[in-house]
Amino acid sequence: MPKFSWEGRTRGGNIQKGIMEAPNAEAVGAKLRTQDIVPLEGKIQESKGINWSLDLKIPSMGGGISDKDLVVFTRQFATMIDAGLPLVQCLEILSSELENRTFQSVLRAVKEQVEAGSTFADALAKHPKVFDSLYVNMIAAGEVGGILDTILNRLATTIEKSMRLKKQIKGAMIYPAVVMGIAVVVVSVLLIFVIPIFSKMFTDMGGTLPWFTQFIMNVSIWLTTQYGWLEIIIAAGTLFGVFRGLKMNPKGEFLLHKTYMFLPVVGDLIRKSAVASFTRTLGTMVASGVPLLDGLDITARVAGNRLVENEIKRVRQAISEGKTMAEPLRGSKVFPPMVVQMIGVGEQTGAMDAMLQKIADFYEEEVDDAVSALTSLMEPLLMVFLGIAVGGIAIAMYLPIFNIANIIS
Repeated sequence: MPKFSWEGRTRGGNIQKGIMEAPNAEAVGAKLRTQDIVPLEGKIQESKGINWSLDLKIPSMGGGISDKDLVVFTRQFATMIDAGLPLVQCLEILSSELENRTFQSVLRAVKEQVEAGSTFADALAKHPKVFDSLYVNMIAAGEVGGILDTILNRLATTIEKSMRLKKQIKGAMIYPAVVMGIAVVVVSVLLIFVIPIFSKMFTDMGGTLPWFTQFIMNVSIWLTTQYGWLEIIIAAGTLFGVFRGLKMNPKGEFLLHKTYMFLPVVGDLIRKSAVASFTRTLGTMVASGVPLLDGLDITARVAGNRLVENEIKRVRQAISEGKTMAEPLRGSKVFPPMVVQMIGVGEQTGAMDAMLQKIADFYEEEVDDAVSALTSLMEPLLMVFLGIAVGGIAIAMYLPIFNIANIIS
């Protein structure tokens, strides 16, 4: 592929220069515009002679394609389509610039399929692990309606908001997991290495130990001399196996997801996140021209929660029988009454897509508040738990010493 030297102006007015590989000068200009650089007229020229510069790239070590990779690709692709570049040329440019080798090979395969006469949506559908049914169907709607650049920007926004929701929920879980992990390590070290020293000392002294001290010493003996650690590993492995078995069975997975949804504190967060994700996805699809029944079918498949999926399928079935969308939602345990009322208003006014987006905005803010409240609640509780765990062991070891001091006095 030829190399082109270029000069361009950034948004700040600074002049930048560089060399880029591309099929032609137009592709270089399009790529620069995606980076917010305006190429100067006549300054994109094919490099002649030997290029002694080294273009070092570190390939992606991971084989997977992240949501972030997909968002960046979608945004850049939308900019190029909006600039008037042909579809195949856009795919060629983007695939040549990617450092993720897996994603690069997928895009090259998509490009070959498009060149062979396939539609863009059909070519993407052959890679379901990268482009889910939501992505493919929205692209299909964009191709039919001639608004592919608009659809791509909507898709990027939807994926970004989905990433943000997932990140918030994971972030809320990381802190307690770290504190619990520290507590387990500290308590294990005390029971395995420290308590046996005190145990030997108390045995040599003789006498009856307080019940709490004796209990802690028995736990230490169980861990160090009676293969207690092996029993814990077997129990943990059994629980993990049961959990995996439930996850692999549709009925078991439904039971797990239903349990998650109605857990104290955390369940409310999961439910609000599910409502935000559902309304955002469906609102984006309806706004893009996807029929409501198709949109509900796709949204159910990408819901990620069996309980929510079943609720959406029930709503879809009711709509296909002639009912409004709000009617079957009224009996739902997942969607709150406010959501049902707002959807009903959207149906009556013909502004369903706008109403769904407003619901999504509201519940995304609710998730923000719920995560903040959960984090604020968990911090002091976890500190108290850690203090009780470590402090309890310390007190158990000092109780006999206090008794000896009282006897002496």
